[in-house]
Amino acid sequence: MPGYALRRLGFAVLQALFVLVATFAVTALLPGDAASVVLGERATDEQVATVRHQLALDQPLLDRFGRWLSGLVTGDLGRSLVTGAPVTDEIMRRFGATAVLAGATLLVLVPLALGVGLICGVREGSRTDRVLTAVTVFLHSIPEFVLGLLLVAGFAVYTGLLPATAAGTDLTARPEVLVLPVFVLVARQLCDVARQIRVGVAEQTRGQVAEHLRLLGLPERTVVLKHLLPAAAAPAVQQLARAVEGLLTGTVIVESLFAITGMGTGFVEAVQNRDIPQVQGYVLVFAGVVVLGNLAADLVAHRLTPRRELVTW
Repeated sequence: MPGYALRRLGFAVLQALFVLVATFAVTALLPGDAASVVLGERATDEQVATVRHQLALDQPLLDRFGRWLSGLVTGDLGRSLVTGAPVTDEIMRRFGATAVLAGATLLVLVPLALGVGLICGVREGSRTDRVLTAVTVFLHSIPEFVLGLLLVAGFAVYTGLLPATAAGTDLTARPEVLVLPVFVLVARQLCDVARQIRVGVAEQTRGQVAEHLRLLGLPERTVVLKHLLPAAAAPAVQQLARAVEGLLTGTVIVESLFAITGMGTGFVEAVQNRDIPQVQGYVLVFAGVVVLGNLAADLVAHRLTPRRELVTW
């Protein structure tokens, strides 16, 4: 285990280095720049050139990359080209809303996927399995913005049961505003996670270990929950890490749809304003979450995976 953890950690470091280079390279290729956005369409070429010089946008690419890396070492992500505020402050101002949304989604997604996958795996091929699988696949096939609009129309506009947006609302003070956004995010990710659990449980249930435990007289509930489910959870943990990646991309759409002032809407605004330091900051945070999530998932999955140990006599 320690050897695998060190190798996996080294690979995560290489991933992080690649993310740094790719982030700067991709953002440098964005069309237009903040100078044109700040001055507007009526600005002259001389005015745009002056602002570009003030914002150091006319400097060589390698020089800008070097200054950016030196700032990252000290935790400085630079300043917004539009507002002039530190990028770290801009991100932290929006981090709380995204963290609450993602945390609420995971609190619903994990036990729901575990329950659906367990029921379908134990009753593989039954009517319950077919119905639950069909429902999760159907929800997965609907794009986030379409499902969100349908939910807003049904539960906010026509019935008034739930608020349509979270504009100007503290998510922790009014948790009802999270119901529709969380439903959209859970519906998109439930199918993949539950399916991994279903496949693992079904395979373990038909295996020799399960038959041996049943012959020993153990109750079926003990066999499934205590012995089969941990062995089937390894691929599901890795799929959950990929679901976190889906949540990050989904929050960009969901936050914009429900007017949640989180990192997703902040990222969209930064791209629209060609605010390169902010775009780089958001991409680094998103990529860091993905790298750390995959690292944690691989370590947990490695620990859960059953293996034989060689004993030297």
